[in-house]
Amino acid sequence: MASHPFDEAIRLDGTDPAWSRGHTSPAWANMVGPFGGMTAAILMRAVENHPERLGDPVALTVNYAAPVGDGAFDIAVKCVRRNRSNQHWLVDLWQDDEVKTNATAVFGHRRDTWSDTERPPLSVPEPDRIEPSGLPEVIVWARNYEMRYVEGAIPARGAEPGPSSTTTLWARDRLGRPPDFASLTALSDIFYPRVFLRRGAPCPAGTISLTTYFHADAAELSAVGDDFLLCRAHANRFARGYFDQSAEIWSRAGELLVTSHQLVYFKT
Repeated sequence: MASHPFDEAIRLDGTDPAWSRGHTSPAWANMVGPFGGMTAAILMRAVENHPERLGDPVALTVNYAAPVGDGAFDIAVKCVRRNRSNQHWLVDLWQDDEVKTNATAVFGHRRDTWSDTERPPLSVPEPDRIEPSGLPEVIVWARNYEMRYVEGAIPARGAEPGPSSTTTLWARDRLGRPPDFASLTALSDIFYPRVFLRRGAPCPAGTISLTTYFHADAAELSAVGDDFLLCRAHANRFARGYFDQSAEIWSRAGELLVTSHQLVYFKT
């Protein structure tokens, strides 16, 4: 049986736990290089694959130092600190003798404690009441997702500048792959740049740093199955060529699975 395109894209080979080799996938191409969410997912998988890894991911910060070119790359993984409850990892993606992307990751054992979600669940129409939409066909990686925009779809040609940077959409893997931590990492970068919505048109823009916080454990992810996930993002400030973006991903049952924050450069 053929592997799912996502699993093919995050496949890593190697016998040394500290080093592994991967290859970019044409199915996850972006305008320049691979989809940033896929690069983050590969770094996540590199730590998950390490035989000394304990627990589940708690946080991942990825810094996109330079574009990753099409072809092979190598990933170095090192645990720099550990205690009884968590581990801290450094991860570097090397290509052409240069570090193109680097990351820090925290993994940990989750315990049964008092819990509460202070952020209220989003109130939006169910996905079956929304017409399928998505991103332009030229954005290859987006073809892997079924998207249904509640608000803030990518502006059409000739659109006016918008008063809000908020986008809300239902999304799921187009082939029905259930989510895991690697695919949630990729999904946290599913949003097109917020500056497009505010300016009413695309402009050069790209993520510099992306941090993803995981609030769910493996059992919660298993309960999601292949259902839609509710994704929302907004910016807080655009200034001097940069803006930040805050995002959240919810299950249809109203469980907050992921929050993320990123810094994006733009040119206008």
